[in-house]
Amino acid sequence: MRFDHEKLDVYKASIDLIVLIDDIVKDLPRGRAYLVDQFQRAGASVPLNIAEGAGEYAIQEKARFYRMAKRSATECSAILDVCSHLVLIDNDKFNRCKDLLVRIVSMLIKMVRTTE
Repeated sequence: MRFDHEKLDVYKASIDLIVLIDDIVKDLPRGRAYLVDQFQRAGASVPLNIAEGAGEYAIQEKARFYRMAKRSATECSAILDVCSHLVLIDNDKFNRCKDLLVRIVSMLIKMVRTTE
């Protein structure tokens, strides 16, 4: 048996995001623990809110959880920008993560629009 959220492409992509974030943060310098913590928390919030939204019956609540997941994904994007400007991340990982985040945010926007 699978839960509803496990069938969603956006959920699968958000799990890929967690793996990529983990790969990125392991290379960040020790003095940047605040970025590591914030990045990991924002990243984990994406699939967790998607799962909560998928399990919700009330349409307004479902949309609210998907909006929270979108906000967390855009927060991840901002953290990536900070890492890039501080020259803490290589371009390949930066681009892969940005592309994945754009994909996730696009799917979440569509999900919110169809539930409102």
